[in-house]
Amino acid sequence: MQMSWSLSLFIVAWMFVLVGLFAIGGYFMFRKFLKSMPKQDGKSDLDWQDYYIEQTRSLWNDETREFLNELVEPVPQLFRDVAKRSIAAKIGQLALESKADAITTELIIKGYIMATPKRDHKWLIQHLTNKQINYAPYEKYLKA
Repeated sequence: MQMSWSLSLFIVAWMFVLVGLFAIGGYFMFRKFLKSMPKQDGKSDLDWQDYYIEQTRSLWNDETREFLNELVEPVPQLFRDVAKRSIAAKIGQLALESKADAITTELIIKGYIMATPKRDHKWLIQHLTNKQINYAPYEKYLKA
């Protein structure tokens, strides 16, 4: 039996698709591996995230949790929990550094800006404008 030209082309194309998917998956697995590697202080980035979240768990209230959930809404469902944890950890770090008694909207906005890539800031500005929250005090963080 002789293989047809279209079947051969399909098999080669499928090989490229699989190699591409494996490369993408490997990239994300490697990033997670790097985050789990201990730094000079003996803790990994993931350990520090867990520490900040645990230390500030009592500072959150329902309103601030809901605001954080609104901010991570545009993130695809598959990655939303990871994004929420990393943003919450940054907010917790800022709260501990400032010795805050509670998580405030200001801390959430500042932590979101510092924890997310610049491309997400446009959506943040739009969301704050829709909620009629003045983002002028955060301009310096948006441009940094």
